Amino acid sequence: MKEAEVGNKIKSLTEQLHYHNELYYVKNEPEISDYEFDRLMRELQDLEQAFPQFKKDDSPTQRVGGTITKDFPTVRHRYRMYSLDNTYSEEEVKAFVNRVERQLGRMDASYYCELKYDGVAMNLSYEQGILKLAATRGDGEEGDDITTNAKTIRSIPLRIKTSTGLPSTFEVRGEVVMPISVFHQLNKDREDAGETLLANPRNSAAGTLKLQDSSEVAKRKLLFIAYGIISDEKSLSTHAEGMEALRQMGFFVPDSGALQSGVEEVMEFIHAWEQKRHHLDVETDGCVVKVNEIHLQDELGYTAKSPRWAMAYKYKAESASTVLKNIVYQVGRTGAVTPVAELEPVKLAGTTVKRASLHNANEILRLDLHEGDMVFVEKGGEIIPKITGVDLAKRKPDAWAVPFPTHCPECGTTLVRAEGEAVHYCPNEETCPPQQLGRIEHFISRKAMDIDSLGPETLRGLIDHHKIANYADLYDLHYNDLHELQFTIVNELTGKKGHRSLKEKSASKILASIEQSKNKPFGNVLFALGIRHVGRTIAQKLARHFGSLDALMKAGKEELEATPEIGGKIAESILHFFSAEDKQELIERLKAAGLQMQLEKQEEPDSNLLAGKKIVISGVFSQFSRDELKKLIENHGGSNVSSISATTDFLVAGENMGPAKQEKALQLGIPILSEQALLDMINPSV
Repeated sequence: MKEAEVGNKIKSLTEQLHYHNELYYVKNEPEISDYEFDRLMRELQDLEQAFPQFKKDDSPTQRVGGTITKDFPTVRHRYRMYSLDNTYSEEEVKAFVNRVERQLGRMDASYYCELKYDGVAMNLSYEQGILKLAATRGDGEEGDDITTNAKTIRSIPLRIKTSTGLPSTFEVRGEVVMPISVFHQLNKDREDAGETLLANPRNSAAGTLKLQDSSEVAKRKLLFIAYGIISDEKSLSTHAEGMEALRQMGFFVPDSGALQSGVEEVMEFIHAWEQKRHHLDVETDGCVVKVNEIHLQDELGYTAKSPRWAMAYKYKAESASTVLKNIVYQVGRTGAVTPVAELEPVKLAGTTVKRASLHNANEILRLDLHEGDMVFVEKGGEIIPKITGVDLAKRKPDAWAVPFPTHCPECGTTLVRAEGEAVHYCPNEETCPPQQLGRIEHFISRKAMDIDSLGPETLRGLIDHHKIANYADLYDLHYNDLHELQFTIVNELTGKKGHRSLKEKSASKILASIEQSKNKPFGNVLFALGIRHVGRTIAQKLARHFGSLDALMKAGKEELEATPEIGGKIAESILHFFSAEDKQELIERLKAAGLQMQLEKQEEPDSNLLAGKKIVISGVFSQFSRDELKKLIENHGGSNVSSISATTDFLVAGENMGPAKQEKALQLGIPILSEQALLDMINPSV
């Protein structure tokens, strides 16, 4: 393909992907399948890699991520990011409207009311319609440059689609949030990996924006909700016009915003959304009231901290009091023991609350919980209801303090608590029933071995009848083990127990599904093993880096920590898992059963010129992106490592290289190469 044809093809693919991205992520009206979208994206990635001179800052491939950012430099905002005055009092909202009308000397001002989203404020700077900078609020004067991570957020246009009438430079203000559905899935994945659960969507969004690996940010599916546009060119007369302009530009602007006249309509908006907001897939904590006319905003001006033309009304975190009936202790797949409060049912935020999380023993001590306490339950920024306090005036004189168990509530084993950790664990991995069941359920889950014909009741029946005790036993099952197997079922509505047995068709289907699982790739097998702290993403990285389970099992701590994204905590967990004799026995049985223990069809390297070399790259490069340079190193037999150690062969230095890496390389005598020196060394044909 000639260069001119390549340029036109890249331009065409770029236009298509921008168009379909807006339909899917902003308008929720997709025209093509996910498969077709991914196919177009891969085609564009391949062309840009082969012809990097055509890659632009607004390319849709920027959304995939992959860049590692160690530091987020501080940048100064062109226009200060003010904070809003906020109140929990309806009377103060009415006073705000009266004050505005008094200062303006008129009563015909209109007000734009919108929901206040519980997320992280962000400022986007555009030049000639292209996104140039994304920054956090910071202190209002300065914030952190998070442009690389912001580009992975699909609801942020990398290039404004409508250029007519646009200022040459302008800024867009908005809130970055994590949808509630995404938050729940993220916590489920973390639970599967034995990791600590995240507290709420707001904190999760903030943490995600500061992740060093932008490809991980892309997976978190954050949402940018635009709420304002600023420019030196005063082309808009009202805030409502600005919101419609943002919508036309391709930003996500909620339909909930409304133009109101006078204090009564403002209060109607606030009251209407107090309950309706609970049905949204994003967290809200109030409403924002803004004077609509821009020239009136200018007339009202600002205080040292806040605009005088806007105010936030915050809904009180919904709270209720109820009786603490009991505390049950749940044992998870990894042995973590989590206390859960059972409550007298109470209405809260539109739902009936019967249970509340207590997290760990420290939380029980902090609250000083006693038997039968009248407790206050809140559902504010937390998705899961939490106990916030105790009504001491209603505590019974003889009530005893709630103790945390010293032994596992399921198997009676003495609990352990590692130094520096808040969670208690049951160390009885082999015969503790919920751990036993949980590990097998994890092994057969869709993202692991995908043995979808086995339900929890069937698994429990197999365990109870001593047909299986671990996941390796699944591959020893025969038809007679399954046919007519008796297992218990529980009616969710009545709680009554019944019995069922597996029929011929179901037994055959289960055996077929187990057999098909032997074809699952090595990355799935590694995730399915259930190594603590090794989630699906980490498992895939380990699979790609080591290539086989044997190579991974032979790796020492230093070699593990040299793997991208693998820290000391994960490395120690991997070493602990593979050092256990029972785990080694399970793995040998899985090998004998025929599971995939190495990557299939590994690509042949272009050469072996860098074979055995461990290479660190740092900084920004002129001829290749960091990802392209890493791929080039791998294609010539080298290994990319993230940190410098005595075993590093050399450091490839680009512009703005981290000084710590350079200093450590000099201390250890590690050769430092330029980008061109590396290219001269391997003399690539690309």
